[in-house]
Amino acid sequence: MTFIDTETLRRLFPEVVRDIIPTLPPEQQESVLTELQKRAQALLGASTADANGSSFLNLIGLNPGGPLSFASDGFAVPEVKGDFDESVVQTQLNSAADLYTIYQYERMKVFQVAGTLIRLFHDGRIRVQSGPGARALYLLEKHFPLRYKQRDRMLAYRRVFNYGSQAAPAGAVVYQNFHRQFVAFTSAIAQYFRDLLIGEVIRGSQLINQRPFGSQATIERLGIDLRWHIDRASFGNIVALTMETSEYLKTVLDTLETPDIKKAFDANNKWDVVEEVSKRFLGGAAEISNRSRMADAGRELLRYVANSRFRTPSYRDFQVEIQPLGTVAEAWIAAYRTTREGRNFPGVVGSIQNLIGGGRAQQSAA
Repeated sequence: MTFIDTETLRRLFPEVVRDIIPTLPPEQQESVLTELQKRAQALLGASTADANGSSFLNLIGLNPGGPLSFASDGFAVPEVKGDFDESVVQTQLNSAADLYTIYQYERMKVFQVAGTLIRLFHDGRIRVQSGPGARALYLLEKHFPLRYKQRDRMLAYRRVFNYGSQAAPAGAVVYQNFHRQFVAFTSAIAQYFRDLLIGEVIRGSQLINQRPFGSQATIERLGIDLRWHIDRASFGNIVALTMETSEYLKTVLDTLETPDIKKAFDANNKWDVVEEVSKRFLGGAAEISNRSRMADAGRELLRYVANSRFRTPSYRDFQVEIQPLGTVAEAWIAAYRTTREGRNFPGVVGSIQNLIGGGRAQQSAA
């Protein structure tokens, strides 16, 4: 395909779509449009292929026949394919999602509670002797030679999320804007499903010419930016630290669930133990209910960021892919709004506007 043919295809394709699609039955429009787009991309890809690299030689006239015109068959139109959005390390991103959960457990004082129980066990100030709780505390202390202790966790939170008061190491990459972008991303998902509900109620249809107002592009752009920055801030020991700390956290939670430790604090479950120990020895209980939901919902949202391709061509495919996250995003927002730092939450629309600007009408345009 020549240079002129390529330009003609790019110019005429929108006209063909505009002429054909409205004539089809509504239920066929989206599938036909998708197939047309795939066919056009295949033709353009074939026209831009230059396997032997002869286009440049033809352009400057070093071929045997001398300089060729742009309309000749000797030219393949050069096309630079963007791969920036995929240039991330998947393992780091998934580890960052787990690290977010670990951070929320840190805020719930779970690690401090474990340390307090061990001190009480050493001092004989807790009524456990030789039961499963006593053995669990003994085994839990065996984790203390861990390579990554509290200071290492605090450094990781600072680097990846810019959370905490620990100063970042000199020269380390810190994701300064994580919280603002994460809140906006979560809000965009919530707004998408709110607008989707409104659109379905008012218009009564999801057909291509009756789409709701939810913006797929906003979610994808915020997700890509979030993913890229997390990837750049999670080099080094984040993967190893997250794996080791997750194992330690699981051991701590299992220990708090043992019957003799629960009995020592008149508790029904491990969260009662965390609350009671925090009240007695750590200056008060943390926001356990809110943080636990933020931990689970935040991990799901960040795993979606880590594993999604963010290149869903079909509106319906995107809706199916993101469907499970609607309630997750709303749950995270509801929990976040009741925390101390979430009291100034500007709302779903406000958080999106604060990050990317524009009014409600612009954010909601399909």
